[in-house]
Amino acid sequence: MFRKILVANRGEIAMRIIRACRELGIATAAIYAESDATGIYVKKANEAYLVGPGPVKGYLDAQQIVRLAKRIHADAIHPGYGFLAENAQFATLCEEAGITFIGPSPHSLELLGDKVKARELAKQVGVPVVPGTDGPASSVEEGITFAQRIGYPVMVKASAGGGGRGLRVVRSDDELKEAMEAGAREALAAFGNGELFLEKYVERPHHIEFQLLADKNGYVIHLGERDCSIQRRHQKLIEIAPSLILTPRLRAEMGEAAISLARAAQFYNAGTIEFLLDPDGRYYFIEMNPRIQVEHTVTEQITAVDIVQSQIWIAAGRPLVFGQHEVNLQGYAIQCRINAEDPQNGFRPSSGKVTAYLSPGGVGVRIDGLVYKDYTVPPYYDALLAKLTVHGRTWDEAVRRTHRSLEEFVLRGVKTTIPFLTKIMEEPDFRAGRFDTSYLEGHSDLYTYEEMVEPEDLVVALSAAIAAYEGL
Repeated sequence: MFRKILVANRGEIAMRIIRACRELGIATAAIYAESDATGIYVKKANEAYLVGPGPVKGYLDAQQIVRLAKRIHADAIHPGYGFLAENAQFATLCEEAGITFIGPSPHSLELLGDKVKARELAKQVGVPVVPGTDGPASSVEEGITFAQRIGYPVMVKASAGGGGRGLRVVRSDDELKEAMEAGAREALAAFGNGELFLEKYVERPHHIEFQLLADKNGYVIHLGERDCSIQRRHQKLIEIAPSLILTPRLRAEMGEAAISLARAAQFYNAGTIEFLLDPDGRYYFIEMNPRIQVEHTVTEQITAVDIVQSQIWIAAGRPLVFGQHEVNLQGYAIQCRINAEDPQNGFRPSSGKVTAYLSPGGVGVRIDGLVYKDYTVPPYYDALLAKLTVHGRTWDEAVRRTHRSLEEFVLRGVKTTIPFLTKIMEEPDFRAGRFDTSYLEGHSDLYTYEEMVEPEDLVVALSAAIAAYEGL
C-alpha cells in the first residue's frame, strides 16, 4: 500500500480523498493556491504546498505537480475530478516519474477522453449510441447536411472535455451555424480542443449513469445506477440512486453494456458510463467519465462501498474483493449540490464571506463540503460549496429527510441553491418521481420563493438603514 499520496485538487473532493487516506493509514500532501490558503483540506492534510502562479494555473501545471511529488517522496497522486483528472499527458508524466496515477491508464484516458472515439468503441461492442456524425464535423456546412438528413433538433457537442461546455441544442440551420461557431470557441478555451460533433437530440430523456469499478486483472463490476436528470443547461443539481424507473431486467442489461464497454477500453479504476434513456425505454451511450464523479456519494450510501478507497486499492494493484452478486442496493439516496449561485437571477455565481454556517445532521445525512463560518467563497472556481447526501429506506423517506435537512441548512453571506432545492423537494411531480431532463424547464414556479431572513440579518439591515437615513 502507498505511504504518501499527493492530492492534486482542491475543495471538497480534496477533503474527501484525505478522509479516505486517513482511514487507510496513508499520509497525504495537499496543494493549494493563495486563495485556498485557509481551506479545510489544507489544514487536514499531513503536508501542504503552495502552487502557482495565480488561483488556477498551479492546479493545471502537471510538470510542477509531478516534480513536487518526487521531491516530497509521494508514491502516488490522486487527481480527484476536474483539473488534470482526465489528462492523459499528466498520467504519462506520473508513469515516467515512477509515481502511481490513481486512475486509469494513459491509453484509456486518451481513448475515453475523446467522445468521438468512445462512440466508435461503443458501436464496435454493440452498445447503442445516439445517431451522430462519423467523427468531428469539419465545417458548418457538414453539420447542416447531417442535421437536415437526420432531422432537427440536434445537439452540438465538444469532442473533448465535459461539464456541458461547448454543448448546444439547436432546431434550425441558423441556430446550428451560431451554435457551432460559439461551441468551438468555448471548447477550445476550456479543453484546448475546438473539435465538435453532432448527435440527434433525444427529447425528454432520463440521464442514467452506471458506476463502475475495475481492477488491473480485468475484473469489472457495476455498483448500480444514478439518475441525474434534474439538471440545468446540462449541469447536474440533484442526483438520485437508484433510478425510480429502471426495472431489474433493464438495470442488468444496461449494467452489462457498461461493463462490456469498460472491458473493451481496457479500463481499470473507477469510472462512470453515461446513458440517455428515452420515454420508450431505449437507452443510448453518450460518454464515459474515467474518474471519480461529484455524485459518487449517492452510490456509496446505497451500497456501503467506499469508492475512493476502492480507487486507491485498485491503483496499488489489489484485486476487487467482492463480486457483482454481492452488490446490493439498499433504499434510496439523494444528493443536492449546494452551490454559491442565485437561481432567481439565472444562477449567477455568488462570492464573498460566509457569515453563518450550520450543516444539518441526523440519521442518514451526510455532508461533503469545504465551508465554515468566515470562509471566503472565491470567484475563480466551480460554484460547488457542499454536497448534501441523504439516505432513506424508501423514496418517500429519502425525500422527506432531504427536505428537513435543507430546512436545517444555514449558509449565509452568499446566495446559494438551498432555497431552490428546498422548493424542489416540496414539488408534487418530483415527489411522485415524475421528472426527466426537461423538469426544470417545465416548472418555472420553482424560482418563486422568499429566502428566510434571520433575526440578526434584520438587525444588520435596520442598522444600515438608520445609518443611511442619519447621513442624509
